[in-house]
Formats: sequence, C-alpha cells, structure tokens
Amino acid sequence: MQVKNSTIVITGGAQGLGRAMAEDFARQGAQLALIDMNDDMLQDAVAECKKLGAADSRGYNINITDEAAVEEVFAKINDEFTGIDVLINNAGILRDGMLIKYKDGEITHKMPLQQFQSVIDVNLTGTFLCGREAAAQMAKAGKKGVIINISSVARAGNMGQTNYAATKAGVVAMTVTWARELGRFGIRCGAIAPGFIETPMTAQMKPEAVERALGMVPLRRWGQPDEIAHSARYIIENDFFSGRVVEIDGGVRL
Repeated sequence: MQVKNSTIVITGGAQGLGRAMAEDFARQGAQLALIDMNDDMLQDAVAECKKLGAADSRGYNINITDEAAVEEVFAKINDEFTGIDVLINNAGILRDGMLIKYKDGEITHKMPLQQFQSVIDVNLTGTFLCGREAAAQMAKAGKKGVIINISSVARAGNMGQTNYAATKAGVVAMTVTWARELGRFGIRCGAIAPGFIETPMTAQMKPEAVERALGMVPLRRWGQPDEIAHSARYIIENDFFSGRVVEIDGGVRL
C-alpha cells in the first residue's frame, strides 16, 4: 500500500509521535484524519499538515475511551474520506508509580486502582475500540487496510510502570491476534515498539534521568520521531508485513 492518497487515521495525532507521523505522511501526500483531545493543538496540526502537502487533513476531538464516540467518529471519517486505509493507534498516557512502597516495617504506599485503571482505559481499551471500529469499516468496505499499534520497549516490564508495561504488552498481543483474525479480509496488523525517543515529554526529564536513560542505549543518543514515522511507512508499504513488532530502540534492553 502506498502512503500517497491513502486515508490514514492517527490517534493522539496532534502532538508527540502522532504529530511527527502525521507531518511525515503529509509530505508523502496522504489524507489525514487526526484524533486528539487537545483541540488547539489539533487544529494547529491539521493546518500544518495541509501546508506540508497533505491531500486532505481534518481533526476530530474525541475521547477514545468513549465507545459511542469512537463508533461515531470512525463512521464519520469513513464517510468523509470514502474509506479508511490505515489506522495508527498512537494515543497513550503515562501514570508511573511503584506497585508498593515499604519502609520501616510498614506499607507506606500502594498504587491506587484509579492510577492503574486510567492507563488501561486509554492505552489498552482505547486501542481496542479504535482498532475494532477501523477493522469494521475496512471489512465492510471490502478493501485492504493496515492497523499499526504503538507499543514500547517497556512491554518487557519496567520498574515503576506496572500499568504502562501491561498495556504495551497487551497491544502487542492484540496485534498478533488481529493479524490472524483479519488477514482473510486483507487487513494487516503490525506494531512498533519505540525505545527512548526525543519528544516534548523527554525534554522535561531531569539531567540525571536523561543521563541514566541514555546510558542504557548502546547508540548513546535519543531516537528521533521521524525514525518512528519511517518505521510506520515501512509497515504500510510492505504488503507482506503482518503480525510482527518492529523494535526501534537503539539496542536498549530493559
């Protein structure tokens, strides 16, 4: 499948990796449907994609954990663009914390259920809902499609990330399952597992945290958002890629 003129839906498309991918695809002449909850950033991203050469670019402000809203927006995108070719499930949140804290014979802290559940809701349930609706629209239209789920190197397990690691392992499991279920419709599913990528989020890290993170990367540098976009293009354009994970982590192993 070629990126040019394909309709590509990106969740979390107004910022971070989502926006980097959107701008990359815009330069290739794609049609973009960007989903995000930050309306100001969403409108800015849509305008920038048009400047960069997108065949079309539109924004949709919804909460991907709201089942009815997700059903409605994917039906709307399908109608407005006359089909959906690609979905990139990129939206995600962090709510890091230790499972428990123990000091002087006492449990001083436990990860609250709400802290755990909030990450599950966005990263896992949101990915499920958007993937389900994209697949339904693709299958109903009888056209081939691609679903890409954004995982993380943390899927192998990482201290302080019980909730995040669980979701990023979960989206890989869904990727493999969907590849097996949806292949008969001509729908391919893949995942990307980024390592430490230079984004506005990492820019807020303390110097000692940056040094510690980069010390784990054999290449001794941050990954760049455009390197993740390049990986997404590879999955889209290679018609025999399905059910696998591309690790873009500079060789890091958590």
